[in-house]
Amino acid sequence: MLNQEPIIKVGIIERVPEMHGVFNGVYELPSTVRLRGPFSVRSEGGRLAIFDDEGIEVWRRREIVCRPLSGATFTIRNVTIGLHFHWERREDQTFEGDLRLVAHEGGTLTVINEVSVENYLKSVISSEMSAEAPEELLKAHAITSRSWLVAMLERQQRGKNLGTPRRSFESETEITRWYDREDHPLFDVCADDHCQRYQGITKILTSAASQAVDATRGVFLVHNEQVCDARFFKACGGLTENFENAWEDTPVDYLKSVSDSPADHPRVSSEVDARRWILSAPQAYCNTTDGDVLRQILPSFDQETTDFFRWKVEYTREQLEELLRAKSGIDFGVLMDLVPVVRGPSGRIIRLKIVGTRRTMTVGKELEIRKWLSKSHLYSSAFVADIERDRSGIPVRFILHGAGWGHGVGLCQIGAAVMANNGKKAEEIVTHYFRGAQLQKLY
Repeated sequence: MLNQEPIIKVGIIERVPEMHGVFNGVYELPSTVRLRGPFSVRSEGGRLAIFDDEGIEVWRRREIVCRPLSGATFTIRNVTIGLHFHWERREDQTFEGDLRLVAHEGGTLTVINEVSVENYLKSVISSEMSAEAPEELLKAHAITSRSWLVAMLERQQRGKNLGTPRRSFESETEITRWYDREDHPLFDVCADDHCQRYQGITKILTSAASQAVDATRGVFLVHNEQVCDARFFKACGGLTENFENAWEDTPVDYLKSVSDSPADHPRVSSEVDARRWILSAPQAYCNTTDGDVLRQILPSFDQETTDFFRWKVEYTREQLEELLRAKSGIDFGVLMDLVPVVRGPSGRIIRLKIVGTRRTMTVGKELEIRKWLSKSHLYSSAFVADIERDRSGIPVRFILHGAGWGHGVGLCQIGAAVMANNGKKAEEIVTHYFRGAQLQKLY
């Protein structure tokens, strides 16, 4: 395990032809070239050209590193957040640390921020949670995010020798895909929900997040002398999910299904269980409609999503057929049925059979199911489908009743927030979700 604070590379924008920003203070480029104020970068002929505020080219290389002097920061214009999710939007974001610009084939560039782990976490906690969140939640989230990040870095180092696990299987009748941060070869983590939200210093509105990170500096979740791969998500719906049902087919002891409540709920083990569970409103920490609590813990754009515990989505058959064609590239013909093949203990569907008159295909894992059944991402794959049919048995409407928001593995953010609001300490919160893990200070 590590014994000092790492520096990480965070991908802010990927594969765009140009970008615009502002150096808030002096930044030094190679050969002592210095810039401040507005600047722009274009990809031209496999190289990057950086221009000052008057449009004069000041440097041209395949890769450019800009380093701050005297605490300077930089602002990037029009950064996309919530990419492909239902809250997607653009905003200007300000960052500290180094700015690295890398050229790609095809006339594009990638924007990378190099920053220390602890400073990175101050932004992550502020970006994932409201600045008014309870102190113990912020501490619990700092420990969780720090652990996930360093476990990922250590896994990346091991992967250089062992290779990455297979993440896709396709045949005439089945497609199985899962996604992880190894999709980013040029940097360690992206700045969006695919990894962890990182929106620079823009969202650090109060000192609460900084204090939570400082109070837990170097503290990690550890299991069997390894830093825990501590995943998290918005709301479990009452039960969390097993690691292997969302990612690699290798069970992880501290990432098994737990009840998001003081009482232990039975796990889902059949379609009868799933329907009973999803159509109910069980006691759970994340089963809250308290507006004051949600305003304390959710960033403003997440508050646009209010039906996270139990939700409903309706499609006409024609709408769902067109959606499936667009998202999967498969023409199923007349869509006849959605059949869960395998569910996890939280009720999330791991393999879903889609039955059409032209094609029948089984799809998994949970994120691929969510992608196929929504223009952005379905809240979760924990759903049961009611199908209205005409007299000839052809479906007319598909009604999906669902539970939870996200993959469901690890820490339930809304559940953890309610626990903190109820007086639970950070250690109690993280050890509730990561069973068998202990806290350990490593630097």
